[in-house]
Amino acid sequence: MKKATIRYWLQFLSNGIWRITEDEVTPVQRRLYACIKIIILSVRQFLNDRVLVRASALTYSTLLSIIPILALLFAIARGFGFDSFVETMFRSNVTEEQAELVISWINSYLEHAQSGIFIGVGLIMLLWTVYNLIDNIELSFNTIWQVKYPRTMFRQITDYFSMMLLFPILIVVSGGLTIFMTTYLKEMENFLLLAPVIKFFIRLIPYMLIWGMFIGMYVFIPNTKVRLSHAWFPGILAGSAFQAFQYIYVNSQIWISNYNAIYGSFAAIPMFLLWTQISWTICLFGAEMSYVSQNLASFNFGKETENISRRFHDFFCTIILSAICKRFEEGKSPYTAERISREHKIPIRLTKRILYELQDMQLIYETVNERKEQDVSYIPGVDINQLTVGMLLAKLDANGSEDFKIDRNLYSDSWEALIKAREDFTRKNNLILLKDL
Repeated sequence: MKKATIRYWLQFLSNGIWRITEDEVTPVQRRLYACIKIIILSVRQFLNDRVLVRASALTYSTLLSIIPILALLFAIARGFGFDSFVETMFRSNVTEEQAELVISWINSYLEHAQSGIFIGVGLIMLLWTVYNLIDNIELSFNTIWQVKYPRTMFRQITDYFSMMLLFPILIVVSGGLTIFMTTYLKEMENFLLLAPVIKFFIRLIPYMLIWGMFIGMYVFIPNTKVRLSHAWFPGILAGSAFQAFQYIYVNSQIWISNYNAIYGSFAAIPMFLLWTQISWTICLFGAEMSYVSQNLASFNFGKETENISRRFHDFFCTIILSAICKRFEEGKSPYTAERISREHKIPIRLTKRILYELQDMQLIYETVNERKEQDVSYIPGVDINQLTVGMLLAKLDANGSEDFKIDRNLYSDSWEALIKAREDFTRKNNLILLKDL
């Protein structure tokens, strides 16, 4: 009996739960099943997307750009007059030997960036190194979100440099707020009721800063629209895990003294690489959870989507392109991928895949909402009065590479029979406009 029960639940979790529609369960069951799906899918996507490999790549990029990033942070802090606070905060998180070494590197880097025969070149290299790291982060997030096209060069420059400037300012301002609140708390010690409450919020500030940083990354870095409702919980979860690991890392600095006997000053590097690797793993897992949460419905019928037949693939292509043409003829706002998926009950991953195929065949084009640049919509790429079912099927047949080393003369009968069958089929459908379906 127990084996049958276990077998039933394994079958349910692997297949049955993914075929349940919303109208088949109660609201409580729907929420419970959603939580179970998010946990299962987050782990599955974490493994399928090889997040550990991507975390290693980001670790390498971080190692190359850590000094320029810290130099930029210290430079902005000096401009605001908070350089001593930032330095104190930095020293509190590493050993004294590490702090002295890194700060000397930062000062040397800033001096070379601001003076000498290569004046300006050092500053460009500093900004380029930081830009390259943010670009790699966006690439990893876009891969998780299955976004095919990155930001345009103009948007990269504006968005990336905004993040580069705002992040250090946020740290400096939060540090100043902490100092102000700590000073203010000393004056409130006589108020027995308010003092513990204010002390609690002061201790909560670093956590809120980390939570806000992770939530902001999950919302703004992917080149797609990420809803805050699906980013706040992964952001808080990843931020809390990061803070917990940061606490372990800082307190483990005592162990480095044992490493010093073997590795000397090199001992800090393996620990830093481990910290960076685990930190990026936590960050990317939260991104996976955010993606799964927002696109949970698209994972229903996941096995069917992966093994979709050619006939049903062409059927969905027809539905999607017809909907875009009708929308264009009616003069309404263009369809987004999410709206097409929702209205026609096509899984979002399959919808986006088909939209990318239609773009490659130049049957549709992307357009961007002027007020919301991340709201990518789609319009026809061909005159809708000439866009027929036959044209679509012919494009689908010819889509892809045909550059193979095969002598068609040897198989001329087979090739001509295939082409004739295709032409007879498409000729009948050339009279049917997609906008009239």
